[in-house]
Amino acid sequence: MRYLPLTPNDRQDMLATIGASSIDELFVDVPEEARLDGPIRDLPMHAGEMAVEAHMKKLARNNSAAGDMPFFLGAGAYRHHVPASVDHIIQRGEFLTAYTPYQPEIAQGTLQTLFEFQTQVARLFGVDVANASMYDGSTACWEAIVMARRITKRGKAVLSSGLHPHYVSVAKTMARFTKDQLVSEAPTLDAATDGADLLDQIDDDTSCVVVQYPDILGRVSDMSALAEKAHSHKALLIAVVTEPVALGAIKAPGQMDADIVVGEGQSLGVGLQFGGPYVGLFGCKQKYVRQMPGRLCGETVDAEGKRGFVLTLSTREQHIRREKATSNICTNSGLCALAFTAHMTLLGEKGLRELAMLNHKKAVVAADRLAKINGISLLNESFFNEFTLVLDKDARPIVRKLADQKILAGVSLGRLYPDENDLAHGLVVAVTETTSDEDVETLALALEGELA
Repeated sequence: MRYLPLTPNDRQDMLATIGASSIDELFVDVPEEARLDGPIRDLPMHAGEMAVEAHMKKLARNNSAAGDMPFFLGAGAYRHHVPASVDHIIQRGEFLTAYTPYQPEIAQGTLQTLFEFQTQVARLFGVDVANASMYDGSTACWEAIVMARRITKRGKAVLSSGLHPHYVSVAKTMARFTKDQLVSEAPTLDAATDGADLLDQIDDDTSCVVVQYPDILGRVSDMSALAEKAHSHKALLIAVVTEPVALGAIKAPGQMDADIVVGEGQSLGVGLQFGGPYVGLFGCKQKYVRQMPGRLCGETVDAEGKRGFVLTLSTREQHIRREKATSNICTNSGLCALAFTAHMTLLGEKGLRELAMLNHKKAVVAADRLAKINGISLLNESFFNEFTLVLDKDARPIVRKLADQKILAGVSLGRLYPDENDLAHGLVVAVTETTSDEDVETLALALEGELA
């Protein structure tokens, strides 16, 4: 039964109050070609429960899971082993929520895990403070840019060419409404990052420089010089981490004086899951904490002196005056943050470092093997678990052919940058602890066949 809380007269009264003659007027900003003019075509109006279950199972059998074949996809979403205990923990009644608790007296378990999540992210990023998570890495990146504008009172952000194009796209979409100027270019198939070019672009109008670490091509660089140049112009350095496992092996951005560090936490505790839900990570220096979006859980004591946890800071428009809010889209991903924390806790610092080194070791072996194939060269001089191969022909059709052979060979740069012909030969390959030697050899033999 449908729940219809309003009568037709109620709706007319509401429309009259806001000055609209019909409900359709509320959707005038949606292009007409994107609107439905009736029920979805070819979709049955009703069916029995068993018939629906059978139909959905049939559709599900068309799916291919990441573990069903050699899997080398990455570019911001990574396949890692998630211990079964993570799923067990997040389904406990004390924790099973996707939202931030507002009543600390009945939500101590969730608040404590979020407090520990913040601690883990802050230590991982090498910053003073982290929030209780955000939607995902791309929106966290945009929030960092807006935060830099609030701090510097400037509207020009310089984006590294190595920043994931989806993150750039999100930032450009949002900048339409804030009028921020975003300076960005596509990357080039070069072993060196664009650090020197970024240094030249920083001036007294710059609010921030945004650098991905490792970048979209898998390259790893020292950001210290960028931080120094940005700070000399009173601008901020924002580091973006799409693969947090890498920080078990390489220097944390905060140790290179990054002011704000954001990223995607999917790698730890959260499976690929057809693209979501994911969890945004956000940390910064202590002096900027009141400009940070999202919520902060803090530790305190109750009237009896016992330790407790509360929401300490929540500068969003649902909690304070809208004009004083830092963001209106900073709802935290509580359940995914809990999965991240559970996985990190099970690993511990030593386990994370071992996992990171295992990823790197396997990636080095794979890169060496694939670089020996005629028609392929390895772009990277440095990388963590992801690197770029340069083929002597367009990588896109080869990736599609290998997918038909049940081999997910990687992400073609031509797919990420369809308008950049110079990148069409690039193939980004990710290797994690889940990749076997047999998987690597299967990919190598398939590529040899396509490039012969």
